Amino acid sequence: MHRTPAVAGRFYDGTSFGLRKQVEQYVASGQPPMDAVGIMVPHAGLIYSGIVAGQVYSAILMPKTFIMLGPNHTGLGPAVSVMDDGAWEVPTGSLNIDRRLARRILNGTTLAVRDSQAHAYEHSLEVQIPFIAYFSRDVSIVPISIMTASYDSCRELAEAIATAIQGVDYAVTILASSDMSHYVSDKVARHKDNKAIEKILALDPRGLYDTVMHERISMCGVLPATVMLIAAQLLGAKNSRLIHYMTSGDVSGDYDSVVGYAGIVLSR
Repeated sequence: MHRTPAVAGRFYDGTSFGLRKQVEQYVASGQPPMDAVGIMVPHAGLIYSGIVAGQVYSAILMPKTFIMLGPNHTGLGPAVSVMDDGAWEVPTGSLNIDRRLARRILNGTTLAVRDSQAHAYEHSLEVQIPFIAYFSRDVSIVPISIMTASYDSCRELAEAIATAIQGVDYAVTILASSDMSHYVSDKVARHKDNKAIEKILALDPRGLYDTVMHERISMCGVLPATVMLIAAQLLGAKNSRLIHYMTSGDVSGDYDSVVGYAGIVLSR
C-alpha cells in the first residue's frame, strides 16, 4: 500500500518547497550526532512542536530503519497495528516500509496485527516523515500504531521488537511519538510533565506507565514511550538525555491552555 499524506497542509506545509523550508527552520547544528537506540518526539503541528522534533532529529545519526511507535487517535483498526508493506509519502519524498523487520515483529507476538486501516488517517507518525526524509531518503520505516495495551502487553510487544532488531545486521532506532500534557495551564503541564520525564530519564518504563496513570497525565503516547523504553533497555540502552522541553504557550503566547512537548534520546 502506498500511503498518501493525511494531514499535509494542516499539520505541516502541503508543498514540497514549503515543507522543506519549514523543516529547515527547525534543524539545529553544532552537536555531534548520537547513535540512538530510542527516541521520543512530539507530533503536533510543526508550528508548535517542530522546534523540539527538529532538535531531536538533528542530534542523532540516521539509522537504516526507524521502528515508529505512535498512539492511535482515530480509533480505527486493532489494538496494535503494524503496516508491513508499501511506502509512506509526504510532499518532500516517500519512505519504504522495511518488510523484513515488520514481519519479524509480527511473527514475534500475537498482539501485533497486520493492518493499514489504523494508519490511514493517523497523524502521530506521519508528522515524523518530513524530518526523517529531510536527513535521508534511504531510511526505511516500520509503522506501529498502539490504541490500548496493559503494561504486560507493552512488555510483550517490546520484547518482540528487541528480538526482531537483534536478528538484523543494520542500525535500527525505535521512535516513540508522543505529546505530553494536553489543555492545562503551562504551570500544571510543566509540573506534571516533569514527573513523567523523570521516569524516562531514569530508564524506568514501569515508573513511567504508573506515574502517567496515577497522576492522570494526558500524555497521549505513554504506551509507545513505554514500549520504546523497555525495548531500548533490552538492547543495551544505558543513557537517556532530555534534548528539549517546551509547551505550545511558548509559540502561541497562550499559557492558560497548552500542550507539552518533550524530545528525548536514549543511547548505549
